[in-house]
Amino acid sequence: MFQRFLLAVQGNKNALVDKSENHAFSLLNSKISFFATLHHLTLVLGLGAILALTMMFIKPDLAEKFQSLSPFSVSTQVLDTSYSTPPSLALLMATPEQIAQTNALEVDTSSIAENNKVSTNEREQQWVTSWLAKRYRVASDASDMLVSAAYITAKEIKLDPLLILSVMAIESGLNPFAESPVGAQGLMQVMSKIHHEKFEEMGGIKAALNPIANIKVGALILKDYVTRGGSVEAGLKLYVGAAAFENDAGYGSRVMAEYRRLKDVAIGKNVSIFINTPIQPVLAHPQEASPGIKLETLTEHKSVLIENKLPEQIARL
Repeated sequence: MFQRFLLAVQGNKNALVDKSENHAFSLLNSKISFFATLHHLTLVLGLGAILALTMMFIKPDLAEKFQSLSPFSVSTQVLDTSYSTPPSLALLMATPEQIAQTNALEVDTSSIAENNKVSTNEREQQWVTSWLAKRYRVASDASDMLVSAAYITAKEIKLDPLLILSVMAIESGLNPFAESPVGAQGLMQVMSKIHHEKFEEMGGIKAALNPIANIKVGALILKDYVTRGGSVEAGLKLYVGAAAFENDAGYGSRVMAEYRRLKDVAIGKNVSIFINTPIQPVLAHPQEASPGIKLETLTEHKSVLIENKLPEQIARL
């Protein structure tokens, strides 16, 4: 009986030992599996990183894309106090050097766009200057000065510079000392006695023969008439002093024809300088009347307007 008890105890002891050994072996297998999996994952991540670095080296633009996706990237963010939302974490973490670099990059981009715009305007002005100099037989330097003045004035008063130049061309043929029998003077044939107040800041009515002053005053009058008339054609009719008549005797069509030619020149088209523009009778300029119209008749029309004292109609007479 005692012997059986000893055998049972020995059997239980052996069973416990076997169970403990199995448990330890199972834990060992689990550890081995875990480390093997970790090793494989690390290997895959390392290979992926090497592949990514290789691709970014081959294609640098990929590096910029990855950087833009990063939550710590500040390349596309600008510090602006006008934002209603709080600054991002990346912006708060950005160093002063990073912010300065970002601002410098944006300034450079704006400068490039501005330089491109300036280059386009300069090229346009060069084409217009050359064409007008040849068409009206004006010295290149003088033509350049007149065109530059027209563009500067147009930018100040927000008027098309080519329209100003078209009026100058038809009014005086780009002659800054032109004067009509009724007193219209300069490039844009401004009636200095009627518009004397506009010349006060420029030295008085004697400045009417100053090309810069004449262009500025004439352009201001033209813009006022275009605004008042509601269209360029109506403004030209007021400008030439034909508001009291049925038509402007072809003045507006001549200016608009020259304007269309200048627009073509400004975009680089090859426009002939030998264009026959038929001379039409213009009420404000009797010296330009065709042989079929009597000078006395046109002068009489102007006298009637002046006697009736209609400033908006005789301002250009």
